[in-house]
Amino acid sequence: MRNRNYRLLLIVLVCILVVSCEKEIPTKLEFANYTYSGTDENGGDWNPILIDNGDEIEVDAPEDVTSENYQSELSQLKASIENINAEQKRAINYWTNNPVVRWNEITLELIAKYNLIPGPNEDESYTLPNPSNPEGPPAFPFAHPPYASRALAYLSVAQFDGLISAWHYKYLYNRLAPYQQNGAIAYAYEPNDIPSYPSDGAVLARVSKSVLLAMFPLEGEYLQKMEDEHLESLLLSGGNVSSDIMAGVSIGDQISAIALARAANDGMKNAQTPKAVSDSIKAAAFERFGWQWDNLEIPVRPVGLTPLFGKVRMWNIENVESVRPIPPPQLDSQEYLEDVAILKDYADNVTEERRRIANFWQDGLGTYTPPGHWNRFANEFIVESKMNPLRSARTMAYLNMAIMDAGISCWDAKYYYHYPRPIQNIPGFKTIAGTPNFPSYTSGHSVFSAAGAEVLAYIFPEKASLVRGWAEEAAISRVYGGIHWTFDATVGTDQGREVAQYTIDVAKTDGAD
Repeated sequence: MRNRNYRLLLIVLVCILVVSCEKEIPTKLEFANYTYSGTDENGGDWNPILIDNGDEIEVDAPEDVTSENYQSELSQLKASIENINAEQKRAINYWTNNPVVRWNEITLELIAKYNLIPGPNEDESYTLPNPSNPEGPPAFPFAHPPYASRALAYLSVAQFDGLISAWHYKYLYNRLAPYQQNGAIAYAYEPNDIPSYPSDGAVLARVSKSVLLAMFPLEGEYLQKMEDEHLESLLLSGGNVSSDIMAGVSIGDQISAIALARAANDGMKNAQTPKAVSDSIKAAAFERFGWQWDNLEIPVRPVGLTPLFGKVRMWNIENVESVRPIPPPQLDSQEYLEDVAILKDYADNVTEERRRIANFWQDGLGTYTPPGHWNRFANEFIVESKMNPLRSARTMAYLNMAIMDAGISCWDAKYYYHYPRPIQNIPGFKTIAGTPNFPSYTSGHSVFSAAGAEVLAYIFPEKASLVRGWAEEAAISRVYGGIHWTFDATVGTDQGREVAQYTIDVAKTDGAD
């Protein structure tokens, strides 16, 4: 028991040290004078991802604004706003008029909360998180980078498709918002001309709660609280009446069901393999190349992280092998020996700047992972550009599809090549950033970051040089940390860019540009 407690204490201390070394980034963005830069009236005609078109989801026509029921809704809304309390005012201010950002921030918080690697049992064996028993121990999920990329992708794609449907019906029925119907009703946010039926905020509240509940099943009470608060704020802001919200919730339910049906059959449930399968993957790589990656933890973790994540269904690429990178160098090649010298030099000459870069991009345990880091950047750009919710959801959908596809491609390469890490091959070598539980080639940070940067460069061309520079810094950070070879980073960066282009090509033809 004493040894086990000591190991657990070490794990906690490592987490604290890693997080404290990273540059602190505030979780929640501030919104001020958020007037949409555009309303995208044709957004209902954009090409969705999960469904065929915006009218595939069924939404009943609203009652006429002169009807007794609608006028009663306006009266009830006016009375509710007149009796608003301080907590409700806080909620209205929090949810803003672009809740795409808020639900993404909630997701990043959950990823960080569950990004804790399960420790060993008393007998030094390991028990994996089990979705059939989410309370564990250990608790489900372990929100590692592949898991995070998938959660963010399903959330964002469902939001995007839901809002395309909402926009279709908004401009089909053209029902003005309550504050535009009755001058006695004030609007809490910056006015706009987007019709209120169905409520886009209600679509986001329901679809986000439903997808996140499937991804983080222990968070039901919290997610329900956030959905309820969000829905109430839509009313009390003066932007929607009850029938607007009910129609939006209906869209959210229909889209969520479609998204979660895809998730249930995308192969993720098989990504974490039993030991026999993991051993066979390692043996195949050794027979193929004459090398293999070994886990150097004590006690040895019997299975690497999600060996079959490379088999998960991709969003915009049919065959993962079509984007598999070139083989890494042979272990007796000149290229390899030169890289050994480079890593030894970095290890012997750790500068303050290199350590800063390694720590900033670490995104390790207890953080929102590399995919989350790029979502944070996207949130900042969205707020800066004052995108409306539909265009914000489009940004996040393409960003996170590309990042997830990049992760799948990266994990395919990792376990196909099964290349050893520097700490395994260089005698006496030490890292300054831990040692991940999966093979070296290619670098996940490099692939995730390059893919994210390319999508952001496409959507925000004025940021192209900035984000591409960040991606290159993220890639070299893993070399500075001693975790990766330089070719893991350079080839991984090329890989991420190539994978992202498939998603960008889809974006170019969706009707939004």
